[in-house]
Amino acid sequence: MQMEPKVNILLVDDKLENLLALEAILEKLGENLVRATSGEEALRCLLHQDFAVILLDVQMPGMDGFETATLIRNRGRSRHTPIIFLTAFSTSDQMLFKGYALGAVDYLLKPLDPNILTSKVTVFVELFKKTEAVKQQTAQLVAVNAELRQSEERLRSLSTCSPVGIFEIDTEGGCRYTNPRYQAICGLKAAESLEKSWLESVHLEDREQAVASWSTYIYYGRDYSEEFRFQTAQGIVRWVQVRSSPMLSGQGELLGYVGTLEDITERKQAEEVRAQVIREQTARQEAEAANRMKDEFLAVLSHELRTPLTSMLGWSKILRSKKLDDKATSRALEAIERNAISQMQLIEDILDVSRIIRGQLRLNVSAVNLISVMEAALEAVRPLAEPKEILLNTMLDTSVGSVYGDPARLQQIVWNLLTNAIKFTPKGGRVEVNLSVIPGEEQTTQKYAQIQVSDTGIGISSEFLPKVFERFRQADSTTTRSHNGLGLGLAIVRHLVELHKGTIFAQSPGTGQGATFTVKLPLLQDNRGNRGNREATGEISSSVASTPLAGLRVLVVDDEADTRNFLSFMFEEYGAFAIAVASVDEALAVLEQAKADILISDIGMSEQDGYTLIRKLRSLEPEKGGCIPAIALTAYTREEDRLEALSAGFQQHLSKPIDPTKLIAMVASLLKLPVEVPVS
Repeated sequence: MQMEPKVNILLVDDKLENLLALEAILEKLGENLVRATSGEEALRCLLHQDFAVILLDVQMPGMDGFETATLIRNRGRSRHTPIIFLTAFSTSDQMLFKGYALGAVDYLLKPLDPNILTSKVTVFVELFKKTEAVKQQTAQLVAVNAELRQSEERLRSLSTCSPVGIFEIDTEGGCRYTNPRYQAICGLKAAESLEKSWLESVHLEDREQAVASWSTYIYYGRDYSEEFRFQTAQGIVRWVQVRSSPMLSGQGELLGYVGTLEDITERKQAEEVRAQVIREQTARQEAEAANRMKDEFLAVLSHELRTPLTSMLGWSKILRSKKLDDKATSRALEAIERNAISQMQLIEDILDVSRIIRGQLRLNVSAVNLISVMEAALEAVRPLAEPKEILLNTMLDTSVGSVYGDPARLQQIVWNLLTNAIKFTPKGGRVEVNLSVIPGEEQTTQKYAQIQVSDTGIGISSEFLPKVFERFRQADSTTTRSHNGLGLGLAIVRHLVELHKGTIFAQSPGTGQGATFTVKLPLLQDNRGNRGNREATGEISSSVASTPLAGLRVLVVDDEADTRNFLSFMFEEYGAFAIAVASVDEALAVLEQAKADILISDIGMSEQDGYTLIRKLRSLEPEKGGCIPAIALTAYTREEDRLEALSAGFQQHLSKPIDPTKLIAMVASLLKLPVEVPVS
């Protein structure tokens, strides 16, 4: 620890023995004792040092104690220094009055009592020390206050000149401070900025989002950073980035929130210009790529159409100009027929793609047994595999049930995958075909049929694999390519699979290592076996199990014919009577003529969507269908979409693809049917 500085004590006496006696008495105080043998010497000491107390002898030759005291009191620096007079003569009243008038604090009569002297001097020493400490603290306080004033002035200047708006909000949401930049961004005067929240300056189109995000921030207390459009009362619109953080005390108590507003309009404009340039560049590149693909496709199309025509015309001319024997004639007719079939397939592919582009490719759906489809497709491609000595290995699970689809189009899917595998597999290779049942996602009873076609052919490069299902795409579109075709088959296959609510994907280890195409199609829910088990245990009656929705009138609204047919078929399988229409107007017309027990409506429909339908229905009288229970079907799966459907008037919301079991269970629950819905 730092030693406390010693205090000066002035001893004034013309006799050396008296000074030595005083020093002996006061030495134990441990302070700095200063001697003076005359009044003049004492005054000289006071010029250079401050003293806690002065012990002054009254009787001294020359300048006595009273004269010395008078001069001490006349100096500003020593005016308040305590003086204790020492005298060997008895103190008369006149002498006491004179001493006190000169500022003496006490009189001590010689010989001195050491204890009394020590205690009196100690009092003044302690008082001096405390006074000095107070002076130091005062000086420090003055310095601190000056520094605080400088800091406040600096902060005020920083806030006033800051290029970003600054605000402070208390825990009740009241604004306690804003700087000029904040006021300029919000278009408010200083007083107004303390009365209004920054949220009131947010553009009306962004305000709901701003209020929601700010409320979430206040609730959770994390750092906040969002971008909104601000609009002033003068109509000026600018982009602003709002940042904020909680303001906490040293004990972690929330005091409020401090934040900034930064005008980012120029940055947003630059980003938009940059995005526009990128969009234009992308569009230009896509257009150039499309033009290249179109030119390549037209060249391939010309080649593919002319090749069979060459053979057909050549053999036709030979047949007309020469008499051929039966064998040659048969050979010519076979060649003409084979090339005609090839050309017909090319034309069918082109027409299918045209229908896909126009959205006019339709399915004639029914319950389809996949085993029969697979076997028919395999028989159709065997003549293509035999000349190349390609081995067709099949593994078909006969327990696979039915799918809801178009049998001709399903056979086209399998046939295209098989012909594609045979075409790209060299002589003596192998093509494997598997059909199996796989489970769906967790917590669902939906099962899927999986079709896999694998080959030992040339494979697919990693660069081309993501593009393998695109229209007019071919890994090799040059005139030296070794395989014919228009590059349409796999694009048609993908579209047909998606029309059947399925998925398809391709896998290949790389060039020269073969490829595998996997198709997943949702199976129809077959509840007969499960129902039989439950009937045997007496859980439900056979009439309830087979037709749980018996007598129910269901109105189905969907502009997609395949979906309407599927839903109608499904509800009728469960004993309901289904009425399927394609538009809002048709649905309203049906309800005017007949009462329905429940409405099943798609959301995304052309012209008028499902929201329009439900709002129109809810505006009707109850007896006209205004209170009909309704379930929304939609491919939109966000939570916001579900809430929007419910707020519009639907009681339930179900995402596509539709799980029949879920839909039937939802209908039964909504109508409070006293039955147990079958499960697969």
